[in-house]
Amino acid sequence: MKRLSIIAIILASVAIAGEAFIFASRKEESEEMHTRAIRADYRIYAPSIPDTLTFCGERVPLNLFYVRESLDRELVSNMYYQSSTLFNIKRATRVFPTIERILKEEGVPQDMKYLCVIESGLQNATSPAGAQGYWQFMKTTGQKYGLEVSDEIDMRNDLEASTRAACRYLKDLKRRFGGWTEAAAAYNCGEGGLGKRLANQQQVSYYELLLNQETQRYVYRILALKIIMQHPQDYGFYVRRCDTYPELPSEEVKLEGQNVDLVDFAISHGTTYKMLRTYNPWLTSSTLKNKGSKTYTVRVPSKKGTEYNTIVKGKHDTTIIESI
Repeated sequence: MKRLSIIAIILASVAIAGEAFIFASRKEESEEMHTRAIRADYRIYAPSIPDTLTFCGERVPLNLFYVRESLDRELVSNMYYQSSTLFNIKRATRVFPTIERILKEEGVPQDMKYLCVIESGLQNATSPAGAQGYWQFMKTTGQKYGLEVSDEIDMRNDLEASTRAACRYLKDLKRRFGGWTEAAAAYNCGEGGLGKRLANQQQVSYYELLLNQETQRYVYRILALKIIMQHPQDYGFYVRRCDTYPELPSEEVKLEGQNVDLVDFAISHGTTYKMLRTYNPWLTSSTLKNKGSKTYTVRVPSKKGTEYNTIVKGKHDTTIIESI
């Protein structure tokens, strides 16, 4: 009996060992197959860094290792933050034509449109600190540069008005600091903040300054978005024209009087309150008290309406975008 028990134990041990061997073999085989599959089907590429680069016509010193590595960091971050960068490309076709026109009229380099990209993602965003709109103006700065900000009106959310204000601000910063690169940095950390650091560190260039983490990365983020959006296919973004967002055709009408019900106003102009606010995001209430009896110009959908097929010129254009 005792002999049988010993034999049973031995056989059980052999069986367990056999199963363990088979399981280990299967696991090893599975891991090997998994590794082969990754190698065959999955690729992560380091982004290409251009040999030369300028910002607003000013040379970026890529010969400095820390400049090159800082740019590389932002290229990697934005190349592999695919959803954000994809939306930037899609929105740019709607927003950039207006921004580009105003930059040209105001004498500001076209590269500054990429500052708007990193500030807001080309939409009316609100920051935790209270900055608002496409160009992320704080209330006091927006008012300083001519934007009306009140309980009923917030022109920081108007693309055209805020772009003109941003141009005036950037030109003032350029006059103070001497370069567009430094103007862009000051746009982020404030002219006082940048001026103090330039003086304390006895430097004149953004690239030679030790700054807070956000401003240290700021200009490189602009540069990275410029590179990717100007050469999207080189960084894995294949976006068809028909996938992008079109400009919204509109007509201008006058808004005047006191205690105007904007719901009624919208309906009387053949649209809805939702569309009135969509086309005029600077309106912040359903009623315009307008104690100063000002006259405003608002946009309403054109006679084409708001249906996709009526507002998209190239709705069937499958051409891949080469540059934004």
